[in-house]
Amino acid sequence: MKKIVLGTFNLAALMACQGAAEKEAASTDSHADYAATLQEQLLDAQSGDVIEIPAGRFTFDRSLSLTVDGVTIRGAGMDETVLSFKGQIAGAEGLLVTASDFTLEGLTIQDTKGDALKVNEGKNITIRGIKTEWTGGHKTSNGAYGIYPVQCENVLIEDSVAIAASDAGIYVGQSENIIVRRNRAEYNVAGIEIENSVHADVYDNVAIHNTGGILVFNMPNLPRPGHSTRVYDNTIVENNTKNFGHAGTPVASVPAGSGIVINSNDKVEIFGNNIRDNKTANIIISSIHMAGFEGLSTQDDFDGYPEGIYIYDNTLEGGGNSPDGLDLKALKVAKFGLSGSLPDILWDGFQDSEKFVDGKIVDEHRICVDNGDIQILNADAPNGFGNPDVVDMSAHSCELEKLKPVKFSG
Repeated sequence: MKKIVLGTFNLAALMACQGAAEKEAASTDSHADYAATLQEQLLDAQSGDVIEIPAGRFTFDRSLSLTVDGVTIRGAGMDETVLSFKGQIAGAEGLLVTASDFTLEGLTIQDTKGDALKVNEGKNITIRGIKTEWTGGHKTSNGAYGIYPVQCENVLIEDSVAIAASDAGIYVGQSENIIVRRNRAEYNVAGIEIENSVHADVYDNVAIHNTGGILVFNMPNLPRPGHSTRVYDNTIVENNTKNFGHAGTPVASVPAGSGIVINSNDKVEIFGNNIRDNKTANIIISSIHMAGFEGLSTQDDFDGYPEGIYIYDNTLEGGGNSPDGLDLKALKVAKFGLSGSLPDILWDGFQDSEKFVDGKIVDEHRICVDNGDIQILNADAPNGFGNPDVVDMSAHSCELEKLKPVKFSG
């Protein structure tokens, strides 16, 4: 293993003997040299290398990439080492990694044209102490994803921050064995999203001021369906930012004011969370039919029903008082009055009749709630929202087998 320390120039000594204009030019030139050096080191990296990036702000006009297994990239700290792609003219991502046994820690990636950090088809991925952000505020023109592992195995994302992504701040897709913990996601469309992934633990995170706080989705036309996600001990508050996602994308349908959203996913366990003041609903449970993606599916066997959902021991406060969209606003007023609020759980009401026995959904596919006196509003979407109503909670008074903690394989 070799340790590569970049940026050995002495800016302080150089600046001491130059005028103000010369100081600025020297700083710019040195940082430009550094950017070229980092690109070269990534291209020449070998397994076992540790690439250390010093404190400073470094600008790039094209994507960085890494294709070698077993490399660590380490900055001087999230607020100390900043990689800025504000003037990016080539490539989409800030950093694209197609490698395994990869660690990235202690730096910020800003203002990328597309995704800030994408890791594709890797195993044993650690992302620690990373910030991704778009500094111009939350806008549709921002890159889609902040931290974005896809088709990976054994993924750890911890102690990181994601701000202003136009799709998801922290997104893990089509992956297996995932831990997302102690992160903060704010002003994204989706704060944290687990999609078409198997065995995920999402805990001790803060999701605030997103359109939707934490999403657990299954989408059609992808290689694998997702299941078995635990969302627990998170703080999910005031996710009321207007949806600024690109039209036609799955997250563009998420109503502003959504705390946790489960769409078409199975075996999802939600417990111990502090969920409050999400203006549409603190928890939304929906199917592919409600989300409007049914026409996009070319997968005949896609199961678009959320099943095996277990909600218990959460603290839920406020929310539901100003839902997003005319239909939900009208529903709130019709059922609960101008000053009323939708219940904590909003459910579209879709169930798979093929899984009924004696007129009822089989136990393993039920939505079970053991959370004090909270209520579920069945929007009656299968019948054109003809008779939405608060359900008899006895139909959801049940327990499901609890999921096991995620353990990394190998």
